[in-house]
Amino acid sequence: MGLCLAAAGFVLAGPLSVGEAHAFKLFGINFFGKSDEEQAAAEISDPVPYAVTIDAPGADEDLTEALQNASQLYQEREQPASGDLGLVIRARDDRERLLAALYEQARYGGVVDMTIDGQSIDSLPPIPDFPRGQPIPVVVHVTPGPVFSVGKVKLTGDIAGSDPAAYDLAPGRRADSTVILKAGRQAVDDLKQTAHPFAKMTERQAVADHSNDTVDVTLGAESGPKATFGTVGVTGTKRMNPEFVARYSRLDTRKPYSPEELRKAQERLRALGVFSSISVKEGTALDSLGGLPLTIEVSEGKQRYFGVGANYSSADGFGAQAYWGHRNLFGEAESLRIEGEVSRLGIKDVTDFDYSAGITYVEPGAFGPPTSFTASLKAAALDPEGYTAKTVTGLGMASYELNDTDTVSAGVEVAWATIEDAFGNRDYLTPSLPIEFIRDARDDKLNPKSGYRASLAIKPSYEIYGQTPFVSTEGSITGYRGFGTKESTVLAARLAAGIVGGGDDTLDDIPATRRFFLGGGGTVRGYAYQEISPVNAKGDELGGRSYVNVNLEARIGVTETISVVPFIDAATVSAKAVPDFNDIRAGAGIGVRYNTGFGPIRVDVALPLNPYPGGTRYGIYAGIGQTF
Repeated sequence: MGLCLAAAGFVLAGPLSVGEAHAFKLFGINFFGKSDEEQAAAEISDPVPYAVTIDAPGADEDLTEALQNASQLYQEREQPASGDLGLVIRARDDRERLLAALYEQARYGGVVDMTIDGQSIDSLPPIPDFPRGQPIPVVVHVTPGPVFSVGKVKLTGDIAGSDPAAYDLAPGRRADSTVILKAGRQAVDDLKQTAHPFAKMTERQAVADHSNDTVDVTLGAESGPKATFGTVGVTGTKRMNPEFVARYSRLDTRKPYSPEELRKAQERLRALGVFSSISVKEGTALDSLGGLPLTIEVSEGKQRYFGVGANYSSADGFGAQAYWGHRNLFGEAESLRIEGEVSRLGIKDVTDFDYSAGITYVEPGAFGPPTSFTASLKAAALDPEGYTAKTVTGLGMASYELNDTDTVSAGVEVAWATIEDAFGNRDYLTPSLPIEFIRDARDDKLNPKSGYRASLAIKPSYEIYGQTPFVSTEGSITGYRGFGTKESTVLAARLAAGIVGGGDDTLDDIPATRRFFLGGGGTVRGYAYQEISPVNAKGDELGGRSYVNVNLEARIGVTETISVVPFIDAATVSAKAVPDFNDIRAGAGIGVRYNTGFGPIRVDVALPLNPYPGGTRYGIYAGIGQTF
């Protein structure tokens, strides 16, 4: 909750300014000063207030909304016109907009008539003079006319012989003007996707036949020469190596030209975090090898950054993070990040907090453009309910992008830990060979509405002091499905499971930090962090060798920025390597999301449906980003 209050304070401070020029507003409500409309009216010379009525007999809800959205008179009805002539100009401009709105709704026989103060706008004198004292009545009368459908479709040039349905122009469908325009753009785009960068429209006609309410459409396109990607130049770099930029874009390959590859290249370069702007300019002619020259234009952003973050749970207290980073150490987007975190602050009767600190180095394109290398060193002092531990972990990891969605990673990890738990005090030294596969097919990494993400991680390990080999395996799949207008409601689900095999089937040979403990904001809300665990006869938490975790959410959009999220979480943690499902713990609740440009702000309230005796009775969680 502390985070949300801080965010609200930032929003409150934003609109406040010195003087009386602007009102203080909170969530659209004026508390003092002039409103935006009053301020605008004060700046208009000779303001002429008016009252507009749009009369469209027989119009359905969609058409009525389209007419209102197209009408400047209607959209700016709270703002006076500038003089009598300004009102007439606004009305005449509106007629064209309203006719365009009718065409967009396939109403090619529609008629728009307008009167101002009872006079048709076509019969008004050059310099009108309307009576003052009250708003001038403006009446817009729209006769929508019939809905036209697509009639004959003729495709010429290099799209001759194509199926009109491929361009959404199947005869008989509604002939919205937007559909016809989109068909022309799609025809050109389709030709460009077949390696023809100079494809263009040669003909586009739409003829309405009022005798049978149809529109005959003619589209023609010319593909031009076929091309590959040519030489790649780079401009705008300062500290970045331009040769690296060209190489990392993966455009300098002489592969067939593709607009999709250009888009991916820009996304790839943007993901480096080095550039504030990126664009790719195409040449106007092919080179001697049939390649299209390209120029990548970039503008470098700030190299150093720092920040702080916070989270809150009623069961686990406050957490705070701070970090500093550098995005471009040696000119090829090598990044360095130093961070620290403290958590479990503010919990009653808890004086031993959790601490962690680490340094991470990432080198993109380390072994070629599709690869990256990550090295990190992290130290932590942890004190959850089940154990206390001091750990130091070093990791070196190489990743390879198999394609646009799939990434495989492998590396070497060495972890030292001194741990006190239900089995006593013990030191562990554990080298591991982590291997991970990730498929990320989400439409948005921060706030997905469709797609899915799947991962599988296998970590063969050998604990040196106890001479114990073991393997931990974890997998998860998360899916998203949007519904309704603009996918305002999103159903999200996650299934995760893990197994630790080896170690002579005893728990004490496996470091507690490698056993499974669930509960908290990231797994089962309503329970404290790592509260879900097998216990011994004394009630001490032991951790498990296996788990299964299920999460379900419905993210229901209330406004464009606010969503209400009912959810249910469930999990089981077992002492054996195969889950036995003897103890299933579930939590349910409701949350609120406030969408921002950097991800949603999250507040959740949850209750455990079957709490432990003396355990957590409710949980309140606040943070940034979706839960999963």
